[in-house]
Amino acid sequence: MQVSVAHHPPNTAVLVLRGSLDIDTAPSLKANLTRLVERPRPRVVVDLGGLDFCDSMGVGVLVTAHRRALERGGWVRLAAPSRFLCRLLDTLGLTEHLSLHPDVAAALKD
Repeated sequence: MQVSVAHHPPNTAVLVLRGSLDIDTAPSLKANLTRLVERPRPRVVVDLGGLDFCDSMGVGVLVTAHRRALERGGWVRLAAPSRFLCRLLDTLGLTEHLSLHPDVAAALKD
């Protein structure tokens, strides 16, 4: 999995993921997200449009980051999830708890 970060004002980071998010790559995402959500009032958009696959380990990392951001007065928004990922999140009962957006531009709007 490839991860890149771009910073957008005001104090918002866009994390772009490419490839597969699974048990082997989840630790890399966790390290990147932890660094971003530990800031005061973190605002993070995770662009999922380039993901080919996501397993439960990847979902767990996203949920944990979302929870930590909320605790610090911020948010994590998920942009461009695939149909598969939307179904997975819905099956797990997470669509009501996570902030899903059709694309990065929509996720960046307040």
